[in-house]
Amino acid sequence: MHGRYFRDSSEARSAATILRKCAFSVGAYFVIVVLVSLVSPRRVLHTGDPRCYDDWCMAVESVKPVILKGCIAYIANLRLFSRARRVSQRENNLVVYLTDSRGRRYDPVPDRSAIPLNVRLGPEESIETTRTFEAPADAKGLGVVIAHEGGFPPMNWLIVGEEAWFRKPAIVAYHP
Repeated sequence: MHGRYFRDSSEARSAATILRKCAFSVGAYFVIVVLVSLVSPRRVLHTGDPRCYDDWCMAVESVKPVILKGCIAYIANLRLFSRARRVSQRENNLVVYLTDSRGRRYDPVPDRSAIPLNVRLGPEESIETTRTFEAPADAKGLGVVIAHEGGFPPMNWLIVGEEAWFRKPAIVAYHP
């Protein structure tokens, strides 16, 4: 077998050793990623703080409560912007939702007129959009979550310290 791919058996052993070392290194790296995600607290952002993915960013500029159809609704004003100076770009698989202290999730009310989150932004371009969330009156400790969902594999799984594996995504705390 070694004659087909390697000149002699020492080359085959050397290749196997290199492969084992690479596999061990990749495994060790993923153990570190998982351990960091287990012990790192959720990142809490403030209104106006950007959540960036490379040069594409989103910031929750404000959250305002309103009464809508007998329910409390929260209108989040979002700013999408690019820090890139030369290229147009977009961010796919991004979601925004409201959550409370009990972990309940409130997705945005469908709105066909809202600018999609994956809009292509030109160099240093900035646009504003809104999302409306309905929540019950007993919802406390509210916050807006900006996260990636869908797509495989999520690239943040590969980055130490990002929202990966067991770490909850960043939240923009809402203080009425």
